[in-house]
Order: sequence, then structure tokens, then C-alpha cells
Amino acid sequence: MWEERAERARREIAALAAAGTGLGELYAAALGLVQQQVPFEQGCWAGVDPGSLVMTSVVNWRDWGVTEEYAARFAETEYAGQEPNRFAELSRRPRPVARISDAPHRDVMRSVRINDILKPLGLEHELRTVFRVDEACWGVGSIFREPGRDFSDREVEFLAAVAATLAAASRIAVRTAHAGRPTVGGPVIVVAGPRGDLRAATAAAVAWLAEVEDSAPGRFTMTLHSAVAQAHASGSGTARARMRDARNNWVVLQASRLITGDDPEQMVVTVEPATTHDLASLLLAAYGVTPREQEVCVEVLSGKPTADIAARLYISPHTVHDHLKSVYAKVGVGSRGELVAKLVV
Repeated sequence: MWEERAERARREIAALAAAGTGLGELYAAALGLVQQQVPFEQGCWAGVDPGSLVMTSVVNWRDWGVTEEYAARFAETEYAGQEPNRFAELSRRPRPVARISDAPHRDVMRSVRINDILKPLGLEHELRTVFRVDEACWGVGSIFREPGRDFSDREVEFLAAVAATLAAASRIAVRTAHAGRPTVGGPVIVVAGPRGDLRAATAAAVAWLAEVEDSAPGRFTMTLHSAVAQAHASGSGTARARMRDARNNWVVLQASRLITGDDPEQMVVTVEPATTHDLASLLLAAYGVTPREQEVCVEVLSGKPTADIAARLYISPHTVHDHLKSVYAKVGVGSRGELVAKLVV
């Protein structure tokens, strides 16, 4: 019986993707579909940049408010901590779902996420998943229950059964273009503390942040804390994420650690319009283009002829044509010009 229900949910999710539903609306609807078969008290799903796993779009079940303190603590545990079932770890496992009760008891007892963040909210049981397809992760999510109501094996199987469809739908939503008017003019620069707390901002940043907050309350809060935590955890001190702004324009958010000043743990966070190069790998991956095919496409976007592409990549001109033919089929175009037009958004 649950297999039939999972198949029905997969069909509904696929229909949402085919209709061009945006990522936020997709996750809100999918959470409702999962809730019908796997009841939960609270849930939070987010789109991520597959290159960094920084959360770029957060959807909460029933308007669960994301406070500054919650966002900061969660980001610290997720990106820099040693928590059980971290999304980065889960994205590498063969099975894309995990129940907190299946983790080693000692790890659960030491978990900041469970004991310090969730339990004070009256939540204890957690079921996590990543939305992964073709080795790339496009979204992550958790659903929670109160103490004494753990998720059953059958419920875990249900979520696992729809995770792949959610991954494919997420990938489609990423490449759905509904860009609006240009973003706020001027440099969008924010100075954040070591935990992602906002300390200073340019005038353009204040206006941009207000617009994002108005369209999706709490969305940028989680993204900011995620990027800062990821930058602290990385060896380079930098984290980048490609995301859509309040008007659905693609932008690149980058957090970088300051190495001068009174507080060396401060971060400078910039938001700039995404270039074609910024988006090429993201959008091509969203169309299911392989890494080798992506290399050919990047050369095409640079305007190079077939002979030059072949020489640069050490392949034959015939192989270049074969790769392009495959790319055209995946992206739904018939020429180089149409390919460039499709990717330059």
C-alpha cells in the first residue's frame, strides 16, 4: 500500500516540476504531500548550491520562524561541527535518508543539534534526507517529531522512495527562468560577525536585504549563516553560493574571512549579479550534462570554434560534435546559438 502512495506522491511532484513550479513552492507542496503519509510536527527543506551545499532557499512547514540564534547555532553544527547525519555526509552515502535514532547513541547524546536546538522546541526525533541526482545534491531537508514518536521503518522507506523524484524536480526548478527587473543598484556588501550576525552594510545591501526579507521572511538569514559557517569551516576561509534573489535574478553570494581589523573572525559577504561563467556549470548540471560535456559547453560559451575546442581538450572534432549533439538533446536546443541563449539568463 505504501508503495502505491509513494508512486502517487512521485507523480504529483513530477507534475509540479513539469508545470515550472519554483523551488520554494515545490518544497512547500512536497512537504504537504509527505505530511499526508509521514506525519510530523515541524519540517525544514532547503535548496542548496551543489558546489558548496550552502542553503540558498529555505522552506519551513507552517511558517516556522527562523530566529537569528537558531540560524547561527544550526549553521555552526551543520557546516563546522561533528554532528550525526550532517547533510554533507549524507550526500555521500548510498542511501539518501537517515533517522537520528539510527545514529550511534554516543553521537546522539553529544549532538548540539538535537539537545540544544531541537529539544528546547519540544522536538526530539528527526528524519533527514538529501535530494541527490547524478552525484549532485540539489536540496536537503529534515522533518521532526516530538518525544516518544519516532519514525517507523515504513515511513523512512516512503521518504526514500520520493527523494529521487524530489531531486529531479529540484534540478528542474533550478533551471526554470522567471527573472524580473534588475536587482538593486550599487554594491551589496555586508560585514558579519563570526556567527553570521549582521554588523554593517552598504545602503544598497540594506535595500536588497529588505526586498529579500519581504518576499521570503527568514530566507536570507539562513543563507547568510550557512555561508559564514561554511567559510569558517573551509581551509580557504571563503564560501560561495549561487542563488536567486527576490526578483528571481541569479546572484552570487560570497563570504570571505577578514584578516585585518579588530576582529579577525569577521566576514565580508558580497552579493553580485551572476555572470555566464558563474552559472554555466550550475545550469548545465541542472540539465543533466556530464562533466566532460560541460567542458565542451564552456568552450562554446567562450565563442571558440570546433577545431580550437578539440585541440584545447585533446579530443577529436568528431568527439566535440558528439558531445554537443548530446548536450543539445538534454537542453532542448538545436544549435550553438540556441544553447548560448538558453544558458545566458
